[in-house]
Amino acid sequence: MSEIKLGINGFGRIGRLVLRAGMANSSTTVVAVNDPFLSIEYAHYLLKYDSIHGKYPGTVEIDGDSLIVDGKQVKFFAERNPSEIPWGSVETDFVCESTGVFTTTEKAKAHLAGGAKKVIISAPSADAPMFVCGVNHMNYTKDLEVVSNASCTTNCLAPVVKVLNDNFGIVEGLMTTIHASTATQLVVDGPSKGGKDWRGGRSALLNMIPSSTGAAKAVGKVIPEMNGKLTGMAVRIPTGDVSMVDLTFRSEKAASGEEVMAALKAASEGELAGILGFTDEAVVSQDFVHDPHSSIIDSSACIHLNENFHKIISWYDNEWGYSNRLIDLAIHMSKVDAA
Repeated sequence: MSEIKLGINGFGRIGRLVLRAGMANSSTTVVAVNDPFLSIEYAHYLLKYDSIHGKYPGTVEIDGDSLIVDGKQVKFFAERNPSEIPWGSVETDFVCESTGVFTTTEKAKAHLAGGAKKVIISAPSADAPMFVCGVNHMNYTKDLEVVSNASCTTNCLAPVVKVLNDNFGIVEGLMTTIHASTATQLVVDGPSKGGKDWRGGRSALLNMIPSSTGAAKAVGKVIPEMNGKLTGMAVRIPTGDVSMVDLTFRSEKAASGEEVMAALKAASEGELAGILGFTDEAVVSQDFVHDPHSSIIDSSACIHLNENFHKIISWYDNEWGYSNRLIDLAIHMSKVDAA
């Protein structure tokens, strides 16, 4: 199979890391980036240097209206309207829609007018089908033109929930994600973006900030039998990357803590290898920066009240793991489309 050609709309945190992941994967290459708010010189700088993931491991140069990344041409566009981005001029197969603006099917579909074949939204969507690799990606059908890669937290939680529900049954559960700061937050106190989340406008440097998240409820969209059984919240903390899911659930089937851990470990070595990780070492968040897994079970941090009440702790690099899954989803979709 020839390399899958990717375009990226929105060169923020996820857009830049999807480019890194796409260039590192032998099945994909990035052929174009669109961002009307950056000059090509600024885009070059932001790709080359990263405070969390380090300097780009290959080469990044500028040649006219293109970035040259590892010797490959990446056309740079600066269109505000998705329908006017000339994806077809570089034979783009899939567009990663990572602006955070065009998250509905109708809005994201505008990329098709410019010549793109398919669109993957790097965020939850109100109406686009959501797919989580390892959980429900096999439900993708070639007639779908716009899909969502869900959220980073749903990508962490859903594989864990799938294993637990398949083996023990989940009666109900509550999730808290202890989440690293993101670009929506403010360095010092000020009006929150959008003005609705007052706590969200408080300083990300100084506070632990309770916040809402739809990640747990979204699991019900990718695992339908979980619909109505899970909900959750987030606590934003003053770190730059890596988050942690805390899932407390009641199981239908009685199981010891050892049995629960054994099922998760087996899945990490079997059907969910590369997606679900497992560790029994005394790790902390910084140990997972640039980890490509969607979710890494921390067995020594998990606790069990009795055989039907368990707390599961799982880490995730909310930037790098998610970006790699978006690439994996594009590869899977391409195989289905070609069949």
